[in-house]
Amino acid sequence: MNQTASRSDTSVTWSWRVGQLAGIDVYVHATFLLLLAWLGLVYGQKGGLPAALHGIFFILLLFGCVVLHELGHALTARRFGIRTRNIVLLPIGGVASLERMPDDPKQEILVALAGPAVNIAIAALLWVFLSVQPVVRLSDAGIPVEGGILQNLLVLNLFLALFNLLPAFPMDGGRVLRALLALRMDRVRATRTAALVGQMAALWFGFMGLFHNPILLFIALFVWIGAVAEAGSEEIRSLLHGSTLRTAVITHFETLAPNDPLERAVELTLESTQKDFPVLEAGEVVGVLTQEDLLRGLKEEGPRAPVGSYMQREVQRADIDEPLDQVLERLQHCGCRLLVVTEAGRMAGIVNLDNLMELIRIEAALKQRAA
Repeated sequence: MNQTASRSDTSVTWSWRVGQLAGIDVYVHATFLLLLAWLGLVYGQKGGLPAALHGIFFILLLFGCVVLHELGHALTARRFGIRTRNIVLLPIGGVASLERMPDDPKQEILVALAGPAVNIAIAALLWVFLSVQPVVRLSDAGIPVEGGILQNLLVLNLFLALFNLLPAFPMDGGRVLRALLALRMDRVRATRTAALVGQMAALWFGFMGLFHNPILLFIALFVWIGAVAEAGSEEIRSLLHGSTLRTAVITHFETLAPNDPLERAVELTLESTQKDFPVLEAGEVVGVLTQEDLLRGLKEEGPRAPVGSYMQREVQRADIDEPLDQVLERLQHCGCRLLVVTEAGRMAGIVNLDNLMELIRIEAALKQRAA
């Protein structure tokens, strides 16, 4: 199964980078390697080492098509100015982690359809090739399904295209459904409706998995979680839409200097709720001391160790007029605990993920009150 992830980045934890396509890093998750090992064992028991190698080779070809499917999403999104962080291969398919989906429903339809279109194009090329070339066959014990390897690849690419076009949000067909609904209603309502359809599809997958194929249970879980997560992300986005960082910037905060001892950070932590501190030198931000940095320094050198030895020197900045939903996106994926907020090139405050989540809860409560 293929899914285009937006807003919620696909984690590359337990994943290995295997290359780069069109400037996009491609990762393989550890569970995918376990899948290859399991398939090699299964086919090896049927026909020995040749069968195991043939089976693994076919699966690698199939997942190569999955990578191209995700690349179709990514390159189409790039046309609309949307970056793709990475592509990750999982046992149930691949995920292209886009920064976001287009706001324009027509553009979202094009991005969603690009993946299945790649599979259809691959199937068409294989059909042309097979029509003029003799079919190379593998032994029955050495292939995942009966028939020639290229024939099987053709059929499975058609299956991938059709399966991903099912209107089960957040799959490709579900995103097309959401985009079509968004042409007639607001995006939040369209997302809720598409997510509900996706959840109903997940229930159907789960029911069929109980009686037929257990793999459908994993697909059901994946679709259900994805639908809920996407609906929640869209709700948050709607709450922040139109607001800028100016409405959420923290202007009252404590700072440290590189020569301050870590015990000074301990005192400030205990005196307030602040956990992460900008580090200033001659009025300029030169680093950030996070709570994790503080605890590591206390463990390694004790409270007299200088802040400068443990602060993070790479500082992420955000302009005070930057849209708030983009700020949230950055905080979720930058790997940083806070952003230094600037106005006209000068420090105006800080913002962290905890502060934004508090703002979101407040906005949600006010929205419910108004309703």
